[in-house]
Amino acid sequence: MELKRDADRIINAALPKVMPDEAVAQALRGKCFDKGRVYLVAAGKAAWQMANAASSILGDRLQAGVCVTKYEHVKGDIPRVLCFEAGHPVPDENSFRGTQKALDLVSDLRKEDTVVFLLSGGGSALFEKPLIEGWELSEITERLLACGADITEMNIIRKRLSAVKGGRFAKICAPAKVYGIVLSDILGDPLDMIASGPAYPDSSTCKQALAVVEKYRLQLSDRVMDLLQEETPKELDNVENVVTGSVRNLCLAAAQACEDLGYQPFILTDRLCCEAREAGSFLASIAKTHQDAKQSMAFLAGGETIVHLTGEGRGGRNQELALAAAEGISGLRDTALFSIGSDGTDGPTDAAGGYCDGYTKARLASKGIDIYQVLQDNNAYMALEEAGGLIKTGATGTNVNDVAVLLIKREM
Repeated sequence: MELKRDADRIINAALPKVMPDEAVAQALRGKCFDKGRVYLVAAGKAAWQMANAASSILGDRLQAGVCVTKYEHVKGDIPRVLCFEAGHPVPDENSFRGTQKALDLVSDLRKEDTVVFLLSGGGSALFEKPLIEGWELSEITERLLACGADITEMNIIRKRLSAVKGGRFAKICAPAKVYGIVLSDILGDPLDMIASGPAYPDSSTCKQALAVVEKYRLQLSDRVMDLLQEETPKELDNVENVVTGSVRNLCLAAAQACEDLGYQPFILTDRLCCEAREAGSFLASIAKTHQDAKQSMAFLAGGETIVHLTGEGRGGRNQELALAAAEGISGLRDTALFSIGSDGTDGPTDAAGGYCDGYTKARLASKGIDIYQVLQDNNAYMALEEAGGLIKTGATGTNVNDVAVLLIKREM
């Protein structure tokens, strides 16, 4: 129970550090914008929280703003800011309508003006003005999702079919300056890929876009193929971007919480990107290596694992990671592991992730539940529920990937 309490304390201490409000406050601290007018544009799943925080901080300095976020993510009115809810992960007419309002807002700015641009995960779908018909863009997005294209591949295509992606939004804002505040949901925080980089020079090329088309054998219209061969902006002189929320920040916050509880923390990586079960097994092997430790230790891994579906059960990548670790740490003294998604949801469930300790496997075995079979069925939710290992935070309002923490507790 003490290890479970420590896990809860670490989660409760770390998540507030990567909330959009804190990220925006940190980025705006010391910024005076004493020349010209200040406008705000926010796009992404955390756009409402970011815009609300920015509006509160900027106060009367804020001239006007537009916020475009996911359905059911607007929590109320924001002074001087128009809020729109739109489609995700596939853009819809409300995506286009909200984006057009943002473009209207920044279409006639002066050199001394500033656009505070708040960007978070999901912005690729939510912030969009297509250069083709909306239905065709939606169809291409759905086909890319269906054939297993990763986020980078999808963005390489979408940038070239958009009037705002790949640095084009910053071009529209010129000669005004753009101050971008970014909450990253992509490992390594590549600014040209987060929400398809509306305010950052594009590093991808037409050659790469055509390679994606070839890889997935996409049948596209002549208009689309022509656009894929038009290069995006490679230089922008009116933009400053700052990443204030990312999985790195989440790992650092969790590590500090571990240290405050007496654990010596070690951040193994903030770019974890393997199979969830493999990550759980790896962390369990670390636990075995350090069973003779004389002091409490915490090993942290941030990133985003994947799950290959082999069954029809319920669960998510964080739950599978935890359950896979349960097999390896079975019987180890004072050892536990938890893994959570920072947005509070893991797969199509109401859990943020899962927790296991040295007794989890035995608890499940006593109920006739075999971990290997559960994982084959992708039914981690059921098993962790039986073992008392589901972690439920509710929707957090942020989205900076996941963190897994292995705890080895030793009394001093």
